[in-house]
Amino acid sequence: MRVFLCGIIQGSIADFAVHEQSYRTRMRDLVRLHMPDAEIYCPVSLHPKSLHYDDAKAFRVFEESVEAARRSDLLVAYLPEASMGSAIEMWEARRAGVKVVAISSMEHNWVVKYTADLVVTSLEEFEQALKDGTIQRLVG
Repeated sequence: MRVFLCGIIQGSIADFAVHEQSYRTRMRDLVRLHMPDAEIYCPVSLHPKSLHYDDAKAFRVFEESVEAARRSDLLVAYLPEASMGSAIEMWEARRAGVKVVAISSMEHNWVVKYTADLVVTSLEEFEQALKDGTIQRLVG
């Protein structure tokens, strides 16, 4: 099973900066614990310095990430606030038949509402959905 981890990186930050990314470690650890055979794809883990890439390389990485989202079996999106990159990855994954789980309190946001098969409001709820098998049943 291929699991794509996405979430807010720059969000609405106008400066040359990113949001704190430790949530990715927690997501990865939870998936590994409850889905030990999963192959995990995390763009930030693969490209931790991507903010410093030149435009050509950054665009290639963006395209590769979107394609990896399409090829996944499950996409998990951490969205404490809106993320344009995650929205694109969620949309493309959904169009490709990938199951999408959103970790977000933005339940009325159309991207969250209409691309996610399951919405949980916190990492704790995400953990519970893995523990009780909800996510594994969703993926099949």
